[in-house]
Amino acid sequence: MHDQLDHLKPEAPTRRRPRRRRRGVLIAAALVPVVVAGGAIWLLRTQGSAEQSAADYLAAWTRQDYSAMRGLVATPPADFDRWHRRFRDGLKLTAAEFTPGDARDDVVSFTAKLDGPVDWTYQGELRMVEHERDWRVSWSPAAIHPDLRKGRELRLVSEKPEPAPITAAGGTRIDTPDTPGSVQQLVEGLRKTYGARLNGTASAKVVLAAGEKVISTEASADREEGEPLATTIDLRVHRAGAAALEDVDKPASLVALRPSTGEILAAVNKPGGFNRALLGTYPPGSTFKVVTASALVADGVRPDASVDCPAEQNIGGFPFHNAQFHDYGTLPFRDAFAHSCNTTFGAMAVDRLGGDRLAEVSASFGFGAPITPGVPAVRAAFPDPRDDTDLASAAIGQGRVLASPLNMATVAAAVADGAWRPPRFVDERLLPSGGAAPRTLEPAVLRALRTLMPAVVTDGTANAVAFPSGSAGKTGTAEYGSGKEPPSHSWFIGYRGDLAFAVVVEGGGAGSAVAAPVAARFLKGL
Repeated sequence: MHDQLDHLKPEAPTRRRPRRRRRGVLIAAALVPVVVAGGAIWLLRTQGSAEQSAADYLAAWTRQDYSAMRGLVATPPADFDRWHRRFRDGLKLTAAEFTPGDARDDVVSFTAKLDGPVDWTYQGELRMVEHERDWRVSWSPAAIHPDLRKGRELRLVSEKPEPAPITAAGGTRIDTPDTPGSVQQLVEGLRKTYGARLNGTASAKVVLAAGEKVISTEASADREEGEPLATTIDLRVHRAGAAALEDVDKPASLVALRPSTGEILAAVNKPGGFNRALLGTYPPGSTFKVVTASALVADGVRPDASVDCPAEQNIGGFPFHNAQFHDYGTLPFRDAFAHSCNTTFGAMAVDRLGGDRLAEVSASFGFGAPITPGVPAVRAAFPDPRDDTDLASAAIGQGRVLASPLNMATVAAAVADGAWRPPRFVDERLLPSGGAAPRTLEPAVLRALRTLMPAVVTDGTANAVAFPSGSAGKTGTAEYGSGKEPPSHSWFIGYRGDLAFAVVVEGGGAGSAVAAPVAARFLKGL
């Protein structure tokens, strides 16, 4: 009997052999057979490998899948997600990649590569345990960074450099409290557009801290100083514009630029608060006749051609009339322009041009073109005329045609230079993309306009104003609102040498009585 049972006696204990590991990490079969009397018993063992679970965890961390990460942790704490979000947000990371490395015993190393204000790489470790027949991360804050624990955090500390200066054309700083208000408006806009250039890059460092106490600096990045921004603003021209508007008691604006380059020299607003020089939209009134005259001259109308200018004329079923119902009879086209004959220009636009042609010529003066001078600015609008009445209204700068003082200053500048140029406050290489390209005027059009616009000052609607010699321009009285005698904005646009300008006075009335004297004072002030 004893002999028969000998084979059932347990074997003498032997020394346990170490588990075999691949690269130092345990790989266990899911089911392991143990032979006993009458057969075998299959025992459940830990699945997978510590290496694979660590790799899955790190991949989930890279893609910020905190739910998947929790599923690979033996006993995740309630604030597991908060630890990781605070780590990422606190360091202002734009990207983070976690790559598994070598394994030893039950520890898997990893490399953290972080992108943000401080680009930083460090080495970490994940401690792995067998948990419910799977390999899981034994998590603590040290799984994020080896030196983290409760009560500690990794913190980003930065120090911004002083913004680089913004200067006028002569090098004077204009980003100071004593700068004129209208210029400060422009400076604010320039800071928004060129903030990255001006501000440079802040110095930054990652520190390990416990409350207010800094334990160590883990990584750092040096700051880069900002680059100065030189503008085209000419303070002498600005002061002359501000002085010219000093006695105006209604909202007004004056814009001046250099026709040969498109450089904006001044943009004065009175009162401040709203940058009407660049953002205000008004019917341009008779200043738009510069555009309409260009189209008519290009269509063959000579400056000395005889045209009719009755006091009133029905166009498309709507009565158009001249200022104060003046009847000029038959006169040269040059004089019709100088006297700003609404009836002449309205009728000729319908009879000789048509909406498509006038729209085409208005585009050559920047209407519809995106304006990107370096600060926000509106584009001039010339909507397609709906009918003859709408076209006649557009031809005299009324109806749905709208423009800012800056827009109309570029119209005058185009005549002075021979080409419409997009206006700018900074070097053209710094301008935002998407701006319009220069557009050259036809030689015949240019010759005619350089005859027509001086005549306004010497013989036309502005002849009572004492302009300096060599001045040329166009008055405008732009009605708005309703009634038999609706209120009107007062306009004057012009040029003298390599200087072009536009003046608007909201609700000011006749351009010859209000805006033209402002323009004359401005030129004399220079």
